Amino acid sequence: MATGWAHEGAVQEQIDATVKDAIARARNNLSSGPSLSHCVECGEEIPEGRRAAIPGVRLCVPCQEAHDSKITEFSGYNRRGSKDSQLR
Repeated sequence: MATGWAHEGAVQEQIDATVKDAIARARNNLSSGPSLSHCVECGEEIPEGRRAAIPGVRLCVPCQEAHDSKITEFSGYNRRGSKDSQLR
């Protein structure tokens, strides 16, 4: 049930767009190509199991964890359907 000026189904469309954007962002962050045998950060050998499991891996597990902890979280709020964003 939409309220105000929104058409029927607008809320679901906004949710679908947010999920679609998150999937696209995740796909863009995936590595591709051949995996490296040694980490580009510390030079340690990357285990064969990790290289086989993740195509295009470039970091060992400790360096990947450090890299992931530095990445800021995306707010996940889709402003396309926000009335406030249309008023600005």
